[in-house]
Amino acid sequence: MTKPLLLIDVDGPLNPYAARRERRPEGYRTHRMRPGGWFETKPLRVWLNPGHGPELLALAEAYELVWATTWKGEANEWIGPHLGLPELPFIDWPQMHGAAPDGTFWKTRYVLEYARGRPFAWVDDDITPYDHAYVERGHDTAALLLHVDPRLGLLRPDFDALADWAAAL
Repeated sequence: MTKPLLLIDVDGPLNPYAARRERRPEGYRTHRMRPGGWFETKPLRVWLNPGHGPELLALAEAYELVWATTWKGEANEWIGPHLGLPELPFIDWPQMHGAAPDGTFWKTRYVLEYARGRPFAWVDDDITPYDHAYVERGHDTAALLLHVDPRLGLLRPDFDALADWAAAL
């Protein structure tokens, strides 16, 4: 049987960008990055928790890990190495941002296209009830949409929920 997908956003779940600027969350390290498309004078500040790498690798026993981020393939260069992750496939968004159907987040329709009927769990900070309803209507197999607070990032209960969901399939 094919493993379910674990679709991973970076900003919010792995990089709690909305945390108080002057106070890095506990367990996180500060990284300065200049990914493609970052044209600001100062490098981008990214907070990453090195403990998330082993947690995600443990989930790779049950899931196929996939980047579902605007970083696209650059997550393999800028994010993955800091977490000890191997190179992962990524969703190559046909269009980023802009209008989306039924009040959903712009990623949602592309997530369904990428999953193509496979079970998936998706962690993102922009998931809303509209996305849940859209996936329920448009995806004929199991799906877990896990909203992550962008002030906190992924927490122990999130990893537990992901492991429990995959085990229940």
